[in-house]
Amino acid sequence: MSAKDCEHHGQTRRKIFRRIFAGILIFLLVILITILIVWAILRPSKPNFILQDATLYALNLSSPNTLTSTFQVTFSSRNPNDNIGIYYDKLNVYANYRNQQITYRTAIPPTYQGHNEVNIWSPLIYGVSVPVAPYNAVALGQDEGSGAILLTIKMDGRVRWKVGTFTTGGYHIFVTCPAFIQFGNGASGNGNGIVVGENVVKYQLLVSCSVSV
Repeated sequence: MSAKDCEHHGQTRRKIFRRIFAGILIFLLVILITILIVWAILRPSKPNFILQDATLYALNLSSPNTLTSTFQVTFSSRNPNDNIGIYYDKLNVYANYRNQQITYRTAIPPTYQGHNEVNIWSPLIYGVSVPVAPYNAVALGQDEGSGAILLTIKMDGRVRWKVGTFTTGGYHIFVTCPAFIQFGNGASGNGNGIVVGENVVKYQLLVSCSVSV
């Protein structure tokens, strides 16, 4: 084979490789455009969260400015999408008081939520001798004296959307639920709560939570 034939053969192979490479790129581009079109048509909506109740087991402020607390919260999550499923890969729940975290994070087991499906979780969240800012300790003492306290139950984690057989990458999710607990007023001394055990009071809340993804 002459040098000219070798050069021609090499050019032919390069053309074939270029065509194969271009074909693969076009194929991937078509898939990507199809996914984007389907995604735009379906327009996934954020899940809806409702904080249903909170059961108070302990809320003890000690010196110097430490808080021990135990709650069990029940919240529901609804997937409002007709054609999109949601994977909750990670979700942590904790309580805040005046923008300060007062409990440890409790993990919710990973789960999949189908179309228009509702999931209910009742995690236990607690903190033992958690240091609180001095001004928050003063405010908490005043709230306890007045018989009402506003906590914020927060959740954060990662979710994925499932469209048919396609699953997206992970997205951060942040959920914020106000929990107004009125425990010092009324004849029972438990405010809007119901005694369910010794020194254990359950508060019906039914508040909508803000969700950002």
